[in-house]
Amino acid sequence: MKYLHTMIRVSDPEETIRFFELLGLREIRRMDNEKGRFTLIFLAAPGDEQAQVELTHNWDEKGYDGGRNFGHLAYRVDNIYEACQRLMDAGVTINRPPRDGHMAFVRTPDAISIELLQAGDPLPPAEPWATMENVGTW
Repeated sequence: MKYLHTMIRVSDPEETIRFFELLGLREIRRMDNEKGRFTLIFLAAPGDEQAQVELTHNWDEKGYDGGRNFGHLAYRVDNIYEACQRLMDAGVTINRPPRDGHMAFVRTPDAISIELLQAGDPLPPAEPWATMENVGTW
């Protein structure tokens, strides 16, 4: 058995691609299906193209509620504080800040939870993260 991809449905493909690009993923292929009225966009982290996220855009959908009960995607990052700062600087809400230097949660434009995990040992607690409160749900 081999892992292929995780599929999430998206309302605004370009906005969602921009979000995942902030995390470091890049588009590796795209397929438009005129008859089925959908687009599939595959993203992956450079050097890890086997682990893909498939964005499915159904052309006629009118919005998704709460990520359609999807749990979360998880990514290991080299520096959780730098990753969260980059996202926050771009206007992304850090729903669960990395107070422990190990784990944070953010959400895509369609409310899919993304877990960020520090590679290796947790980083020492640091501000502003150590005292930052949770925001919304994650």
